[in-house]
Amino acid sequence: MPGLVHVVDDDPSFRTAIERRLKLAGYDVATYASAQDLLDAAPGDDQPGCILLDVRIPGLSGPELQSRLVASGSTLPIIFLTGHADTATTVRTIKAGAEDFLTKPVSSELLLDAIERALVRQEAVRSQRGRLEVFRAHLARLTPREWQVFDLIVRGKINKQIAYDLGTTERTVKAHRHQVMEKMEVHSLAELVSIAERLGMLDTKGG
Repeated sequence: MPGLVHVVDDDPSFRTAIERRLKLAGYDVATYASAQDLLDAAPGDDQPGCILLDVRIPGLSGPELQSRLVASGSTLPIIFLTGHADTATTVRTIKAGAEDFLTKPVSSELLLDAIERALVRQEAVRSQRGRLEVFRAHLARLTPREWQVFDLIVRGKINKQIAYDLGTTERTVKAHRHQVMEKMEVHSLAELVSIAERLGMLDTKGG
């Protein structure tokens, strides 16, 4: 799975060596001498890619750059590389979502393994995000009344209760329910609840 690897390291010889290794493995490579250079380039995450990031770089450190990228909503996975591994930094960066933490000098096998895992995870995040966008588009097709019915169904109300809550008949609720299932493109209540959960609809009213 080729992709674009962003290498951030202040050591020019290391950047050159890593770039050569990654290009041999079929990856596109962009190199940066500092965290600020990467931020200035503002790499998008619209194509497969990841960041190889040195922990100790002049100016903005690796973990600080990670915080900035997370805050900006970037989904580019980060693999940390360091010549001086310390447990506290490792734990902190992994907790903040880093893909891996490798110690220099790193073998090509370890490095390429970590990059491949990072790209697979990024693809999973992207496809999940894509599916949420599809769900939101389906949701936007519901009429206000269908939306109310959807909301009550996923909170566990039966047709009779929904009819009472909305001041309508069970028959009308059944018709709305059918429309909701069709527009949301689902075949079961379980699927509907799962979508509502993923869209964060079930957190809003405390259950």
